[in-house]
Amino acid sequence: MIEGAVMTDFAGQTEVFRKELLAHCYRMLASVHEAEDAVQETYLRAWRGWDGFEGRSSVRVWLYRIATNVCLTAVEQRGRRALPSGVAEPSAGLTATPPPAPAGIGWIEPLAESLTTPDPASVVTQRESLRLALIAALQYLPPKQRAVLILREVLAFPAAEVATMLDTSVAAVKSTLQRARARLDESTPAQDELLEPEDPRAQALLAEYITGFQNADTAALERALRTDAAIEMVGTTTWFNGRVRCMELLASAVGAPGDWAMIPIVANGQPAVGAYLKGEPYGVAVLTPTAAGLTHIHVFSTPELVTRFGLPPAL
Repeated sequence: MIEGAVMTDFAGQTEVFRKELLAHCYRMLASVHEAEDAVQETYLRAWRGWDGFEGRSSVRVWLYRIATNVCLTAVEQRGRRALPSGVAEPSAGLTATPPPAPAGIGWIEPLAESLTTPDPASVVTQRESLRLALIAALQYLPPKQRAVLILREVLAFPAAEVATMLDTSVAAVKSTLQRARARLDESTPAQDELLEPEDPRAQALLAEYITGFQNADTAALERALRTDAAIEMVGTTTWFNGRVRCMELLASAVGAPGDWAMIPIVANGQPAVGAYLKGEPYGVAVLTPTAAGLTHIHVFSTPELVTRFGLPPAL
């Protein structure tokens, strides 16, 4: 009975933070699978240490301390994750052979919004901190700088609490944050103002994209793209820069009317689709919409992603 009561007390005080901890681990690791493993490890360590938790900090701060250190250990054991544009030059054409991926590079994975559904009042802030461009930029930071920047800038923990989490001094946290900001500014290109997924303009661009594929309507696809749009085939080093190159790729991919079916979803705080080719799962495409059109399309051609986004395994 006592053990059951302890377990109930532990679950009651910690489970409420599971989804936000998953978002935190995803920002650190850029992989949904690794983030889920890190959260599981966090709760295992927390359960083992529950009897010794003395309440010197809040349960939330204590859990973030454990989760951050789990992530730091995980990052040290492998290389950074990236998008194609972070490791290779744009492709010269459809027939060009893409260069091999650099050693130690893994690929960023898309995140379903349902996995980290925040409080409605903070949904915009949460989305901004999970967008693909920021996740990719964070991977350029050394692990400790990445942790400090996320804890201070994204989660707004006081410097003293971050110092406790990382077993360091407040002065060290402040200097690490300065270096992280400077390095992030160097590695992050200027970003246009992105539209929220529910914005009517974003919805119109999403509809053009879906129509273009489902009806084999290349004109609709061309209307959706901005002149400087890019398409990245995540999982390879292949990516195309500029509307002309992008349209060459899209024209070769649309096939015949009815070949493609697409279901709207939200990934990384951006409009996206789960894609099916002739009824079979193809993967997920994440769109980056601005008032002037789509600036990026990130294509994750991993069939099992559709079920991870809660979509049917086939149509």
